[in-house]
Parts: sequence; C-alpha cells; structure tokens
Amino acid sequence: MATRVNEKTPAERLLEVLGPVDRFHDTDEIGDFGMPARAYMEHMLEPVARAGPTSRLGPLEKVHAFWFAGMSCDGCSVSVTGAQAPSIESLLLGAHPGLPRVILHHPVINVESGPHYMNAHENAIQETLDAPYVIILEGSISDETKALETGGYWSGQGEEPWGPEGEMRTVTTDEWIARLAPGAAASIAIGTCATWGGVPAAEGNPTGAMSLMDFLGQDYRSALGVPVVNVPGCAPIGDNFTETVAAILYFLQGFGPLPEFDELGRPAWLFGETVHQHCVRGAYYEEGSYAQEFGDKECLVEIGCWGPVVNCNITSRGAINHVGGCMNAGGACIGCTMPGFPDKFTPFYKIPPGSRVSTTASRLLGSFIRPLRSYTNSHLNRETRWDLHGDVPTAWARERGEPSLVQDAGHKFYDRMRRSNDTGRKSKNDEELVFGKRVEFTQDKRPKFEQEQEERVLEKTDRGIPQDEES
Repeated sequence: MATRVNEKTPAERLLEVLGPVDRFHDTDEIGDFGMPARAYMEHMLEPVARAGPTSRLGPLEKVHAFWFAGMSCDGCSVSVTGAQAPSIESLLLGAHPGLPRVILHHPVINVESGPHYMNAHENAIQETLDAPYVIILEGSISDETKALETGGYWSGQGEEPWGPEGEMRTVTTDEWIARLAPGAAASIAIGTCATWGGVPAAEGNPTGAMSLMDFLGQDYRSALGVPVVNVPGCAPIGDNFTETVAAILYFLQGFGPLPEFDELGRPAWLFGETVHQHCVRGAYYEEGSYAQEFGDKECLVEIGCWGPVVNCNITSRGAINHVGGCMNAGGACIGCTMPGFPDKFTPFYKIPPGSRVSTTASRLLGSFIRPLRSYTNSHLNRETRWDLHGDVPTAWARERGEPSLVQDAGHKFYDRMRRSNDTGRKSKNDEELVFGKRVEFTQDKRPKFEQEQEERVLEKTDRGIPQDEES
C-alpha cells in the first residue's frame, strides 16, 4: 500500500507565493461611494430580520455567509434563488425558529459595492467580524499560480491594497478562500464545478481547475472541525443547498449533531440513492420498454440515461418546488452530480456500455411480464357485477367485447389463487383457512377437529377414564 506524501495543498502553495497581508481599505476616506441609502444590506434588512428571544433559541443571532464565484456560469446562484424549502428570503430574514439569520455577501445580490462590499471580508481576515462566518464556493478553483507566472489571473473578486508598496491589485477567488477557510465555521461547495471540478476541469483544460476539496486538501477541517461539505449538481437543486445550509446552521446553533454526510461530503439523506430508484419511468425499465427517441414516454436508458448509477434526488424532488427535473421532463441523465462528470460520461446521449446487459435481460423478462400484467389488468378493470351480468354498461366503448371463454376461465383461476390464503372466506367444499391451515367444517359450522376432540372426551368419560390421563 502506497503511503501518502505530506505535500502542501494548492491553497498553501498559493499563500506561500502571495505572502501575508496587513493593509486594508479605509472606508472613511472612500465615503458613501458604493453605498445605496448610505447603508449595508445587512442594516437595511435588520429592522425586519432581527429576531427576538422567543424565536432565537440558541446563542447565535446571525452568521455571515461569504459567497465566491470561481470558474462558473452562475447557474448555482440562479438555482438557489428559486429554492423553496427553505427559501433564501426566509434564511436572510431569520424566519425559521432557532436558526440564526444569514448575512449573505453575494457579488450579485448585495446592494453595496466596491470597498464597502469587501469590508466584511477584510474584517473576517482580521478576525474582527461580529459573528461566525461560513464560506460558499460556486464554480471551480483555478490554479492561480499558473496565471501569476505571466502576471494575470483567472477569477477575480474585488481589489485590495495588497500589491507592492500598497498598490491596488485584483484579489482572486482562490486567494480569498485560502485566507478565509481556516477561520470559517464551515466551507460549502455548491454545484459540480465547486464540488468535483466539473466542466472547467475536463481533460485538456489549461487552467488547472479543481474542486474546493482538492484545493483545501484532505486534512482540511473548519474552525469547528467540519470537512468540506459538497452539494453537487449542474445546476444543483436549490432546495438541496438551502436544506443543507439549514442543517449546518442548526448544528452551529447547538441543537444537535452534524447531520450525516457520505464519504465524499455529500448530504447522505439527499444523495444516498440513485436517480433510477425514484425515477417516474422506472417501471418501463423493469418491463423492458425503452424510448427510441426523445419525447417517448418509456425509459430513457437506451438514449443515453445514466440514472441507474448516478447519485441524485432530482426525480423525487424536482427542480423547483417539486416541479420539473431532467427525467421528469423527458431529459436523459448525463451524470452531472458525479465526480466523474463530464469526462467519464461522454459521449452524451449514447447508451452506456454496461446498460446492454441489463436492458437485454429486462427485455426478456418484460416480454413475459407485460402480457401477464395486461391480462390481469383487463380482469381488474371490471366490476364483479359486470362479470355476473356479462355486460359493461358504458357508452364510451359500445363495441367493447366481453371476455372469451378462455379469458373467463383464466380470470376465475386467478381469483382462486388470490383467495387461497384468505382466512376469512369459505371455499366451495365448506373449508376455511384457520391460522394458515385448511380446516373442514361440520354442519353446525364448527371446525371438524373440535367435534372429534369432544367425541373423544365423551368416550373417555363413559369408560371412567380421567380426562387428563392419556388413553
């Protein structure tokens, strides 16, 4: 077994190149520039967001959430703004009993800009922030040390006086995370780019793109001992993210242990099963019925669906408010929540090689199962009264034929099998199942074994033999 070499993580290597920082903006000199209504968004929301002692049951009144965008398409932000359970609005307003309100610092959502927007980030680095904080990454981490070799950068967020002699320079997303992660209460990666590298990390990319987990390293633990939390998806289900955030906040508030995560840091209750296990088209797979083109109602495996092997709850939860979702809307699963995406799932919309075995077996079984189910369905689609009268009183199908003699005989045989274990129904032979055994009944409706036992007792009495003595 190969031993793990204790090398520096990409985050440590980046900070080694950049060095420490000790200069920050003087917001007093800047004035009101970038401050609508001369207030931060936190202060604008505070009159309606601050909760009282009746609803804030733990020690934390608020938690800061720093949202960073790496190499991304902003799809994760769009997805989360559509979340319903809980919604972003309810988290920002502290509407959930026991949860601290979330002070979100998002480069798109926040109203303040420029140095005022970066003020909370600077306070976090200086350890002067007024509450705990978590960091959230959307998009993959690039290898900024490669870009530094030519004096450039890949993904920037704001400027700080961290250049030579206090000159302003662009601060990359990677640098912010490397400096803030050690002091964070939790570090959360949202979307497949942030959790596994995603499309920007596909083979042949020039950026050295990687996941937050790769960037911080295997030994990373937050200030409260939490490894990197991963909520994958391209884009992820918004509710998956907000529900995970709520669960972590309850933990930070001291209401219980950290919820269960799998070995890759995914919420186990959300990613513990495959797409196929809850797919609305799963029964077609079992019966060996497969779609031949998009738009068909059957199982999508043969037009490139990887659902049977992909961990995701999109089919059961839907995209937004339990509506939509890839397979629910007719789209094949291309494995976007998985660490191997996209390289191990290409070419898209082609049948996965391993599916040939299972689909062939399902077709063979389905060719036998489908006719049987159709045969039973035709019997169960009839009232007992219609069987007795031999007629279905419907004007919707005037030409509908009655069951043939063969079908009628088969249906009666089916009913006998169905009732064979019915303990509350007598058979034509005046027998009944009692405690799982078939029992013959007498004329006075008593089980025959009771009558025989009574006769034996009377016989012993006539012969003068005690009842508790064996004959």
